[in-house]
Amino acid sequence: MDDERFQAQSRLLIRQRVRLMVNQYEVHAEAPGGGEGELMAFAQQKRMAFKEQVTLYADDSKSTPILGFKARKRIDLASAYDITDAHGRPIGLFRKDFKKSLLASTWHLEQPGLGVATGSERNKAVAVVRRVWQFIPFVDAIPFAWPYHFDFYAGDQVVFSVEKKIGIRDRYVVDIKDPRLDRRLVIAQAVALDALQSR
Repeated sequence: MDDERFQAQSRLLIRQRVRLMVNQYEVHAEAPGGGEGELMAFAQQKRMAFKEQVTLYADDSKSTPILGFKARKRIDLASAYDITDAHGRPIGLFRKDFKKSLLASTWHLEQPGLGVATGSERNKAVAVVRRVWQFIPFVDAIPFAWPYHFDFYAGDQVVFSVEKKIGIRDRYVVDIKDPRLDRRLVIAQAVALDALQSR
């Protein structure tokens, strides 16, 4: 997909693939009927890595990288993650607000020239239930994904949102309101919401 069509997308659909040693994500444009359209990116994250790094490729052959993000520090809950393009050049960053995330997960996404967009879970009650759920014995054996909805604000305007759908498999709908947002940054942040949520 060329850059112009990539940047024109206003809704993205993300689906996680279940694999033993890695987390994988497919990022699709939305088709006219509302289903998955063209594959825009394929992401892979190694589990149990000491320094988080995720690379996104043009497809699942993993032959053409298009962007990536990497933690600045090892095992740091408040570390920033640098987002780079296919050539390793910085295009933005995101970080988790650890203090605010004790109640409801909160993230900050920075794009040069646009400033900071801050996103947090819309439903605080669901955020609390998700946290309690993690402490229930044997809960990992239950194939269920709690839903969530993040709204990212720049000032008082929602610039994009990420909604995790309820179900056995992780599925997300990403709505982009601000046409100036770099879609690569939005994809990186959306994938990070799942891949790094428990960090």
